[in-house]
Amino acid sequence: MTLIAILLPWLSFLLRGKILSGILCLVLQITLIGWLPAAIWAVMSLNNSRAERRNRQLIRAIKAK
Repeated sequence: MTLIAILLPWLSFLLRGKILSGILCLVLQITLIGWLPAAIWAVMSLNNSRAERRNRQLIRAIKAK
């Protein structure tokens, strides 16, 4: 998924269900200058969603005890 976020940032957003972010990222990626910020934004967003999922799992594990 990280490779998709780097090569096709807009697709990374669409696959995770963030349609408006994906469209905005596609518009940004259309320009050659905007491709790098779009790729960085997609990778950071992917890492944030992974961290949120990890935190939710930890909270569930703590509550289960």
